[in-house]
Amino acid sequence: MIRQGFVEKNLRFLFPLPAVIFVVVLMVFPVGYTFFLSFTNWTLTSGRPLAVVRLASYIQVLKEPRFIEALGRTFYFTFAAVIAEMVLGTALALVLHRSFAGKNLMKTLLLLPLVATPVAIGIVFNLFYDPTIGILNYVLSVLGLPQSGWVSDAKTVMPSLIIVDIWQWTPMITIIVLAGLAGLSTEPYESAMVDGANSRQVLFRITLPMLMPTILTAVILRAIDALKTYDIIYSMTRGGPGYASENLNVLAFKYSFEYFRMGQSAVMLVFLFVIVMAFSLVVMRLRRAFEM
Repeated sequence: MIRQGFVEKNLRFLFPLPAVIFVVVLMVFPVGYTFFLSFTNWTLTSGRPLAVVRLASYIQVLKEPRFIEALGRTFYFTFAAVIAEMVLGTALALVLHRSFAGKNLMKTLLLLPLVATPVAIGIVFNLFYDPTIGILNYVLSVLGLPQSGWVSDAKTVMPSLIIVDIWQWTPMITIIVLAGLAGLSTEPYESAMVDGANSRQVLFRITLPMLMPTILTAVILRAIDALKTYDIIYSMTRGGPGYASENLNVLAFKYSFEYFRMGQSAVMLVFLFVIVMAFSLVVMRLRRAFEM
């Protein structure tokens, strides 16, 4: 009876408890442990015990040219890919929102890039990009255009990787925006028809402003994922040629599992975590501004 009374009195705490434990064990603890490691000099190959060095690892990482360059590539990759995906995904959603023959088939085909594994996509695109046997250079030669080194050239490797990301993730933006279009109120459109508004005015003054919260939600989800991109880059280039395609995730992986400098790798992941959080907060504030 006492035990049953305790459960009944504390249901509001006991029901969420499994979820709280899950979040603490699988999310809060890893993040907290990474923050702790970032203040240490832990190096697996040194033979020295782990010691807290405060900001020494941060200072050492900030002095590393590869870190600064990887940070720039992370921003470049994210902004170029997400902006292109937002524009193309919104345009595709507006087209698919209309009625036409083969509409359902088009929606099904859009899902194919999303269900493919990133490593498989990387292998296939490496075949496309191959300088000697790749289909893309063959098409360029048929058209009489200069051929490219694609991922084997330091000048073109990042745009080539961005193209792969756009191909894979534009459908996700399209699906989210399509869902937003389906939920729009019809009253503004009826008023616009009565007032004699043309299709361009309806698009830019009604549809897009009403869709903006949905688009920004898609941007948040996609940008967070793009900032953390690892699998496509590592499976296609491993950060090469040289260091030309290293982003923060790839560099942190190399520092951890190739150089065994765990403390400095944790510093890079802390920077990545702060960047993701800051970007998410900024876009969420923009979303609230459009909802008002």
